[in-house]
Amino acid sequence: MKITFKYLAGKLIAMALALFIGVVSSANAQAPQSNKMKKILFVVTSHDKKGSTNEPTGYYLSEVAHPWEVLHNAGYEIDFVSPKGGKAPIDGFNLEDKVNYLFWNNTRYRTKVENTMSPKQIKPEEYAAIFYAGGHGAMWDLADNEELATIAKNIYENNGIIGAVCHGPAALVNIKLSSGNYLVDGKKINAFTNEEEKAVKLDNIVPFLLETKLIEQGAIFEKSGLWQEHVTVDQRVVTGQNPQSAHAVGEAILSLLK
Repeated sequence: MKITFKYLAGKLIAMALALFIGVVSSANAQAPQSNKMKKILFVVTSHDKKGSTNEPTGYYLSEVAHPWEVLHNAGYEIDFVSPKGGKAPIDGFNLEDKVNYLFWNNTRYRTKVENTMSPKQIKPEEYAAIFYAGGHGAMWDLADNEELATIAKNIYENNGIIGAVCHGPAALVNIKLSSGNYLVDGKKINAFTNEEEKAVKLDNIVPFLLETKLIEQGAIFEKSGLWQEHVTVDQRVVTGQNPQSAHAVGEAILSLLK
């Protein structure tokens, strides 16, 4: 067979086209993984009363809005889940805080937090991180929620990140890893301190003192003075002490995600 320039050119074009189609197909096959790793799950409380006081509570707005701003601006999609699903009760509703204002007036995300998913709707493999917002309500319904604990364990053991701020670390006290060890055992952890709980006169109202409980579960507890920003990072677990630490917790989570 006589091989002509035209024949060779045609073969080369066909090979190049096949290679291009293969590259595109490979990229498309990998796209779901890439998109998956751009999602973060925010957990908020469903509990709306401070124990026997009957005073309203819920998730603390700035402890959602400030980490949300950091992670949303970095391109991450945020989903919301609560123990009961549906509308999450809110506390610390201060719209003079410009970040709170931006979050609350973002129609898409306000709709999400007012229509949170239930734990059974969550697929842990879709998330690169899970973050627990505080607010006193977290002390009543996050620590003993086995469904959320399992979700967090699965995200963490899939090389994901666990974050929490203020009373959000209440959710960490009973999370056990596949090894049988508590998640916080032997890790440096930070949360709302006993001194801060006494300062707000709720130390005899909350079901347990968060600092004390974390230490009982093996945490190496770190803290600063009242209302001082303090963030601790240890083995892909990020914890913050109080509302003043919320923005920095978001930044620490983002740093680990990069």
